[in-house]
Amino acid sequence: MDVRTTTFSTVANFRDLGGMPGADGRIVHTGRLYRSDSLHRLTEAECEQLAGLGIRTVLDLRRPAEIERDGRIPDLAGLAYFNLHPQHREWHPESYDESAGPHRFLADRYLDMAEEGIEGFGAGLRLISDADRAPLVMHCFAGKDRTGVLAALTLALLGVAPADIMADYAASEAAQGPISAVVRREVTGERVPAPPPHFLACPPEAMGLFLTELAARYGSIHGYARTAGVSVLHVEALRTHMLHY
Repeated sequence: MDVRTTTFSTVANFRDLGGMPGADGRIVHTGRLYRSDSLHRLTEAECEQLAGLGIRTVLDLRRPAEIERDGRIPDLAGLAYFNLHPQHREWHPESYDESAGPHRFLADRYLDMAEEGIEGFGAGLRLISDADRAPLVMHCFAGKDRTGVLAALTLALLGVAPADIMADYAASEAAQGPISAVVRREVTGERVPAPPPHFLACPPEAMGLFLTELAARYGSIHGYARTAGVSVLHVEALRTHMLHY
């Protein structure tokens, strides 16, 4: 099954992270690493579609309280499930500086998240580096922020250019409206205001700032990964199974 022809009526932000140029002239494999918004709404038929992609592992980045509230993907034969949630503080609309713009707001949130949640992101990177766990799909709630940070870190370790990582991040913006509408209808059960626009935005500059400033703090993205417990051997294993000529 080709993910490019696969759609899910209950999931709005699902895509393959393959196809981008990586290190040493190699290309990121398709069909080995996917990103998504939360999979807890998948229907039985859509679970069969997911199984048709050969996915072996689900990496759920949501907090335990979110899983308790909303549920998780059903148990499926041959599918391993991991909840490795990065610690991070709640976002508050009043912390937004309109003069700085959404890209600065989001980059700061991602930098906070990367530092506070370094243990969870390290565990996620080690899991993704294990070829026996692939194909793997990672998700949080909207598939934008926690998933976006882990996807960016993974792609950076694979040698993908920042511009391509930024473009992949920006692709999540189209899904945020539909996800927000579902949340307001199903989770709250009542009419509530939409999230602030800067919560839903995915400006590529936000991811560019995040990557640049995280690398400055740790010497490189590889330096951050080492601090997170991701060894050189993990990165080599990641590149071996995720890149091809």
